[in-house]
Amino acid sequence: MAISEPPEILGSMATVASSSHSDSDLNLLSIRRRTSTTAAARAPDPDDSGNGEAVDNRDRVESANLMSNVAANANEMPSNSDIIFTYRPSVPAHRRIKESPLSSGAIFKQQSHAGLFNLCIVVLVAVNSRLIIENLMKYGWLIRSGFWFSSRSLSDWPLFMCCLTLPIFPLAAFVVEKLVQRNYISEPVVVFLHAIISTIAVLYPVIVILRCDSAFLSGVALMLFACIVWLKLVSYAHTNNDMRALAKSAEKGDMDHLYDVSFKSLAYFMVAPTLCYQQSYPRTPAVRKSWVVRQFIKLIVFTGLMGFIIEQYINPIVRNSQHPLKGNLLYAIERVLKLSVPNLYVWLCMFYCFFHLWLNILAELLRFGDREFYKDWWNAKTVEEYWRMWNMPVHKWMARHIYFPCLRNGIPKGVAIVIAFLVSAVFHELCIAVPCHVFKLWAFIGIMFQVPLVLISNYLQTKFRSSMVGNMIFWFIFSILGQPMCVLLYYHDLMNRKGKAD
Repeated sequence: MAISEPPEILGSMATVASSSHSDSDLNLLSIRRRTSTTAAARAPDPDDSGNGEAVDNRDRVESANLMSNVAANANEMPSNSDIIFTYRPSVPAHRRIKESPLSSGAIFKQQSHAGLFNLCIVVLVAVNSRLIIENLMKYGWLIRSGFWFSSRSLSDWPLFMCCLTLPIFPLAAFVVEKLVQRNYISEPVVVFLHAIISTIAVLYPVIVILRCDSAFLSGVALMLFACIVWLKLVSYAHTNNDMRALAKSAEKGDMDHLYDVSFKSLAYFMVAPTLCYQQSYPRTPAVRKSWVVRQFIKLIVFTGLMGFIIEQYINPIVRNSQHPLKGNLLYAIERVLKLSVPNLYVWLCMFYCFFHLWLNILAELLRFGDREFYKDWWNAKTVEEYWRMWNMPVHKWMARHIYFPCLRNGIPKGVAIVIAFLVSAVFHELCIAVPCHVFKLWAFIGIMFQVPLVLISNYLQTKFRSSMVGNMIFWFIFSILGQPMCVLLYYHDLMNRKGKAD
């Protein structure tokens, strides 16, 4: 196929042909002539027979030199000789050993996949748009008028009152620390009082929820709040105990500096987006009000999106399903796979709303500086990496108050990990089973099952030495199998309990 010259180049050729060359034109011509001649005469080096990276580097150096000379002469038009020597048919078009961009040796090296990522987004939007239209045509508009607020919400006032009374327990812990600071009580009494306060702080909401026939979301919210208070109380007591030990071992003049009981620091800690107590935190200089407003708008939008997916997709699927452990196996697999996609969307929206939007809003309002609430858990190659990265406040609490104290007391590393998962399993069971009034230990078993999964995923990662294999196993366990199965189990047990009660 012939390549015609643009009119601008033809015009410039005619103009330059009738005039003499300037010094800059001759310099540019000599550079281009040397580049073409050297490229045509030079044979590939023996070392370049592999992946062509060395010759690619020479290509880039030559191109950079040429472009720098072109930039220096950017204000002058190319001459006729320039174009003749640069675009001659005898100049070789194939000069390097190069691989195709999608070959196994080059697909993940020095190239961007932004276009393919954009294609995935377009396909995802198109496919889900079709599913939304199909769902609306099949089921109609399923969101009830009382989805956000109904008359039943008024019956949850005992839970609301319980939530308002939970700050009593941090105040009691502060009084205990003040008493021990003034040497009114001994160290064993302090440990006993903190244990009583923290235990009542989590049992009190459990009793209130079980005695009231409240809505599921109201019970989950109260239990999450109670568990956060319990974790903060344990951190407050444990940290102050350690500071007292350090103060006793230090010089007499440094005791007040090491161990200081301040109500202001406790109040800030109880509302700050962290579970680990310390007397001071890194602070930002000011509050960005416009940024906070934008994040609130995003929070409202994504919360509404979660409600839409739950009401429009998840509820019809679970209502038309059977108990996954009692019905047909193939039917149960089909229901789990069908539920996995909308459940994954809800889980991702929940993560974005809470860990990114809400915690960052709270941190901005309180000028809390350390905002590493999560890491890139979506790139986790093993189950162990996922649990270390997806919830950093809880991970830091576990490492600070359970894992490393176990190691310091001579407990083996494996046993310390099992203890950490045991504590996590207990609180997962409390947050789900208590609001459902169903104690089948599904959440507890699911969390404890992570221990063998950690060993299996670590073994597979070591065996295959591929981040893709480990990452795909992680996504399959959590998104395709684990979470949809838990949703079906708890839903049918909850429906069975209501049926027996009726």
